[in-house]
Amino acid sequence: MSKKILFCATVDYHFKAFHLPTMKWFKEQGWEVHVAAAGNIELPFTDKKHVIPIHRSPFRKDNKKAYQELKAIINQNQFKIIHCHTPLGGVLTRLAAKEARKSGTKVIYTAHGFHFCKGAPYINWLLYYPIEKQLASYTDCLITINREDYTLAVDHRFPAPNIEMVNGVGVDTTRFQPVTDKQKKELRLKLGFKQDDFILFYAAEFNKNKNQKVLINALTSIKDELPQARLLLAGEGIQQEECKKLAKRLGVSSQVEFLGFRKDIDQILPACDVAVGSSFREGLPVNIMEAMACGLPVVASDNRGHRELVFEEYNGFLLKENCSNEFSVAWKYLYTNTEQRELLGRNGRKLILSKFNEEAVHHQLTEIYKKNMPEQEGVLWEAR
Repeated sequence: MSKKILFCATVDYHFKAFHLPTMKWFKEQGWEVHVAAAGNIELPFTDKKHVIPIHRSPFRKDNKKAYQELKAIINQNQFKIIHCHTPLGGVLTRLAAKEARKSGTKVIYTAHGFHFCKGAPYINWLLYYPIEKQLASYTDCLITINREDYTLAVDHRFPAPNIEMVNGVGVDTTRFQPVTDKQKKELRLKLGFKQDDFILFYAAEFNKNKNQKVLINALTSIKDELPQARLLLAGEGIQQEECKKLAKRLGVSSQVEFLGFRKDIDQILPACDVAVGSSFREGLPVNIMEAMACGLPVVASDNRGHRELVFEEYNGFLLKENCSNEFSVAWKYLYTNTEQRELLGRNGRKLILSKFNEEAVHHQLTEIYKKNMPEQEGVLWEAR
């Protein structure tokens, strides 16, 4: 009888985007892989997919039903490991797995950035901190993805038996990589850009946290001095229309492109000059890591996730959050200092290759999985 693992999250796309290498590895080890999430995506390396009515909003009634279904799924299967992701997925799964842990099931939770952190609103600490600390009691291993969250969990004595840190979800550095000057020209031609355009790129959901508005405001102060600047905004979300209206009102519509949801980010990034990030809060942003892997310098707001990746004048610049003037100054500097721009980009690529590539993160995760299995099974894994 094969060993079983259950992966849980709010939506199934989370696994397609971030966790297929891990799921593949478990299949190669002879495990039966189950996934529980909302959505109808067909996932590879999956033996059984459980579609549950889970929602990101904690106030939706369907989450009660999702909890009951999760509990039934867990009780019907003898999972050796349950690994949950995303805030709501983590809450419901750990509550649903309380009884299973008494039978030896190991529950792992990856916090992709606590909602409470330095500078977070007091209400976030009031709501999320006690929940996460309490749920750590139902967690065999709490995985954090940045130094600040790891230190917070340790210093505040979160009661999980093991607290670990991994370097995010890993970047495929063969898919995301720099291109030659000739290839860059060809990509720009294909995407409809001029060779002398100065292209700034940001991929993120349009919401209050991602704060695309500050970038549009920054563009207005350089639109005359740097008319070849182009701001590409990939993604969708509730604030997208507001951002379009803002760009039109400020007279920069011709310099801002709203790309929508894209699956070809790896083809767009190498054609760009600078990656930007304006969010108030990040765990460890994949969009920035992918841009760094493509050799782009980064201009980003100073938050815990960006601090993990961007080092001042080594591979980019960290700016005071919500300050459009600082963004415009940094963009002008990088436009006029081509050699420095290229050096920062090369340094960023080196950093990704050394710490944040898929292979490095995969190794960190597999070591954690092995530590959370009975000793004899860990020995078998080592022998494979």
